Amino acid sequence: MTPHIHLYVLSSGSKGNATVVEGPTGSILVDCGISRKALHARADEVGCDLARVQAILVTHEHWDHTSGLPVVARHFDGPIFATAGTASGRKSLSDIEFSLVDHDSTLNLCGMRVQAFPTSHDVNDPMGFRFEVRGTTDYGSDEVLDALGWATDTGYLTDAALDALYGCRVLGLEANHDPRMLATGPYPWHLKRRVGGETGHLSNEQAAEALPHLVTHDTETIVALHLSQENNRPSIAVRTLAQAVGATEANSTFTEARTADGLLTVCAGAQDKPLMVW
Repeated sequence: MTPHIHLYVLSSGSKGNATVVEGPTGSILVDCGISRKALHARADEVGCDLARVQAILVTHEHWDHTSGLPVVARHFDGPIFATAGTASGRKSLSDIEFSLVDHDSTLNLCGMRVQAFPTSHDVNDPMGFRFEVRGTTDYGSDEVLDALGWATDTGYLTDAALDALYGCRVLGLEANHDPRMLATGPYPWHLKRRVGGETGHLSNEQAAEALPHLVTHDTETIVALHLSQENNRPSIAVRTLAQAVGATEANSTFTEARTADGLLTVCAGAQDKPLMVW
């Protein structure tokens, strides 16, 4: 696929999440769990022009995805999309004027077709997204020119999620924890059970098991998302996902991996270091 969509992971993790998806005619901010100041600073680091943001999508109401949203919303004139469950799920969001959508809605934003799908998390009505740029071939048929999939904060991948994430050029997929580190780590038992449960977070292994069903010859980049600082390491997440797609280490720290033909890269989003994928 020829790149028509660009990804800027400005922050990804349990302490704050914010991502910009840039399409042909503008950009979309997905979640805002960091301050407005941090949002602009991270964007500047990777050359992301926040002036192009025309809409905001909110996956769910947890604070690490919405803590910066009330301030950002006061400085933003575009629509802010969320499900009714998300919009009513946190008192701090009550003053925001949301454009309500369902978790299976389709939106046309910034030259992209945005398909929402349900995720499985312990909140009111969470969702993930598939972003597509479509066009007409020389034969008059409609085809996908570029696609980006986004799924985080989910205990498992729903059937709708698997369908939406299939064949994306860029795949952003949660790889929150290493099961062994979670089991032996500092979390209390009830939190370990929550994180590892069906309404918690995908483990490295769960993400890796999904990849053979999602990755096609069109897939160029896999980004591991929402890594736990206590129960995971970038090198562990990347190594686990890399093994599922036949990739090997591309640097000495194993924070990036690549297939032998160089066509597929595996990397990880970070809490404090923004990442750009073109």
